[in-house]
Amino acid sequence: MRTLDAQLLESDYERTLLQQVSRSFALTIPQLPSSLRRAVTNAYLLCRIVDTIEDDENLSLDRKRFFFQEFIQVMKGQAAARQFGGALYPCLSGRTLPEERELVRSTPAIIQTTLTFTEKQQAAIMRCATIMAQGMLDFQESKSPQGLKDLSAFNLYCYHVAGVVGEMLTELFCEYSAEISRDREKLLNLAVSFGQGLQMTNIIKDLWEDTAHGACWMPQNVFQKVGYDLKDLASGQSTEAFGEGVAVLIGLTRSHLQNALLYTLMIPRHETGIRKFCLWAIGMAILTLRKINKKRNYKSGQEVKISRRSMKAMILVTNATLGSNFLLKRLFGLITRGLPMCGDISGDGRA
Repeated sequence: MRTLDAQLLESDYERTLLQQVSRSFALTIPQLPSSLRRAVTNAYLLCRIVDTIEDDENLSLDRKRFFFQEFIQVMKGQAAARQFGGALYPCLSGRTLPEERELVRSTPAIIQTTLTFTEKQQAAIMRCATIMAQGMLDFQESKSPQGLKDLSAFNLYCYHVAGVVGEMLTELFCEYSAEISRDREKLLNLAVSFGQGLQMTNIIKDLWEDTAHGACWMPQNVFQKVGYDLKDLASGQSTEAFGEGVAVLIGLTRSHLQNALLYTLMIPRHETGIRKFCLWAIGMAILTLRKINKKRNYKSGQEVKISRRSMKAMILVTNATLGSNFLLKRLFGLITRGLPMCGDISGDGRA
């Protein structure tokens, strides 16, 4: 049994790591109730380790396959976290951020913290990290600068890297609150869409940076229908047809974020921390979509990055309407006005 002092030290260490590797989650996670905060922080850090493997330019496909498989074995308790972190750390590219290198080096401590949680929390976190690692491995095998084959592949990719996170968070919320748990099945059905909406926003925003690194996660068939070939991304061509394809994806993402709002409205009004956690994430995504929609010929994620002023305004407004489902619905309608619409988001990518 670990002492309270040891747990507090671990919490401080993981909180410091979180602040170093993610500005957005370092903003939203502290809004959660304290009993949830440690588990969600720990889960995010584990997922970020998987993401570091996927993004590292120095790792060949074979090496990525090896480290993804080793991570899965670590999560199943069939391999040592210390050996995994010790093997991966020196293989990382010099371009990998120092904070991400430190995160990988800290894998044993992060796993040790995971093992202090309740059985249900551990199961939810380990399931999420394992599915994410396996999914990223599968998509690394077929990664292409020419995009994913179709919308089904796009949905599946977004499920593996974000939809499964929505499922994990829902299980943690339900374990935390019997009141929330009463709506578990309904929440789980919306959770995947919630995560996909956030991930799709990131994919659209980071399109040009991903392309520069030899990857594109956009669906080919969406752009083919409007007369744009994703092969042309390599030459930096951003045509009117490209903008039409982006508009279709904005509409799709907007529909997912509508589900994210429905998810949030099912959280009891008195759970203000969880509501803030959800609403701030939705708000950041919508603000990003608005910027992209106004400048569909953007050439970098930096061009459509939301300002601190916009962030502060979003937080003030959402906090002011936090306890009213009616006002939150009206607010969503107001800030998404002018965004393209999409009627069908069936097929979330789950097997």
